Amino acid sequence: MYNPNSGYGQALINAVHAAVPTFGRIFIVFDVDSTDEENYSKMQAVFKPDPRGVVRFCTTAAAALALVESNNNDVIVFDGSDTHPVTAVLDVTVSRTHFIGLDYLMGIHRAYGSGAKLSMGVTTAAADIAVIKNTGVRNSFRGLKIMSSNTKDESLYAFADGGEFTYIEGCELYKSTDLNEDGAAELLCNGDGSLYRKCYIGSTVDAITATGARPCVLMSRETISGKVARDVRFDDCILARKIGDTGNFFVYGSGATDVERMCLIEDCKFWNTALAGATPAENVGFGAAQTEGSVLLNNCVAMKGATAMSTTTGVFVNGCDNGGDSTTEGAAQIGIALQAT
Repeated sequence: MYNPNSGYGQALINAVHAAVPTFGRIFIVFDVDSTDEENYSKMQAVFKPDPRGVVRFCTTAAAALALVESNNNDVIVFDGSDTHPVTAVLDVTVSRTHFIGLDYLMGIHRAYGSGAKLSMGVTTAAADIAVIKNTGVRNSFRGLKIMSSNTKDESLYAFADGGEFTYIEGCELYKSTDLNEDGAAELLCNGDGSLYRKCYIGSTVDAITATGARPCVLMSRETISGKVARDVRFDDCILARKIGDTGNFFVYGSGATDVERMCLIEDCKFWNTALAGATPAENVGFGAAQTEGSVLLNNCVAMKGATAMSTTTGVFVNGCDNGGDSTTEGAAQIGIALQAT
């Protein structure tokens, strides 16, 4: 019954292909700890090696990544019942490759708490800067929880993006360590034309102890060699924090040329938990006035956030405060709790 030639097997293969319309190949990833589950043996039996002998059923993300063909629009689907351990950075240099969690394929498009989790613990290699480092073209990531508890000195991010036209939707990015490191962040944004949509970036659980930036999103130029945030967009994302010092940020870059051309942050929520020990001096900021691009905060809201969305020249605010468009980046629109009647 559970084979690619049976009626059930064909129905299962067709269902996966219908959920993942692509001209490329589909690879299925189950964690090896799931061998006791029926779905593991079922999918292993149905997704046999293809006619060229290429394996389609994998037990690690690294094994699946090694099998994809660049520019082929191959898709890697992650089972949502277990955590997928990542023991070395997933260095995504291929292009037009797509990483999708099972929840997303089932129509469960949540930003927080996806069942398909990619987790990195403590490693020893300096190259392991993040769970995923993406430098390919037009790669996409959907419906995944990407989390790092690595304490290696160089491992400062959950996701490091230096790609071109990267698309990340419905993903949770979480860095539970380096809470005292100014330059650590959940997302390193050095992407060209990247779009981050409906993502949950950060955490309201872990208290930030750094007195410097420790942002959810770091935009410092060429942190990934040769890469810069250019024409990037954040759409309807939640940036979450338990801020411990006024010097903390939600979005930060250290230099004057961190943004090229445009960065649009639209309909986003800067959420500092009510249990936080401090509020930031500003939500979005840079170490210097931006000279090669502009940042627009459009229709954003802050919860226990700063009184100013930003004080950096080159950051503009619209619909986030009572002043409207401003080059002085006026006061944040603070969420007000309703009073009992």
